[in-house]
Amino acid sequence: MTHVRSGYTLLDGPPAVADYLALRRDTGMHPKTEEQARAGSHGAWAAVHVRHDDSGATVGMGRVIGDGGWYFHVIDMAVLPEHQGQGLGSAVLQHLLDRIREDAPPGAYVSLMADGPGQPLYARHGFQDRAPHTIGMGRRLDGPRG
Repeated sequence: MTHVRSGYTLLDGPPAVADYLALRRDTGMHPKTEEQARAGSHGAWAAVHVRHDDSGATVGMGRVIGDGGWYFHVIDMAVLPEHQGQGLGSAVLQHLLDRIREDAPPGAYVSLMADGPGQPLYARHGFQDRAPHTIGMGRRLDGPRG
């Protein structure tokens, strides 16, 4: 266990499914199902969550998905609004980047998709907008192919 700031503890591993779903909901992220949360949380290359020591509540999280060698993508970065401004998001991101530095071969490429509020945090950690050379693209699949 790593102490982040007095009153908080950074824990390796994903949060409990209920906590994951609540963090996504309470921070304005797109909702996920329990099935998605269970499968996704254990499919991460690395995961960390933050516990508030007094209440025991999970108040922040972050994950990395990747191939373990070259590509790593930071996802699910979230800190509850009432706990923002405490350096928790920065601590989560730094922990994940340190893990990549320690366990991946040199030259790993780390990417993420940054919503407006998170952009200053990511910029402080060296992330840069790659547009117009590279743009983020995505697609949601609706179900089994018919």
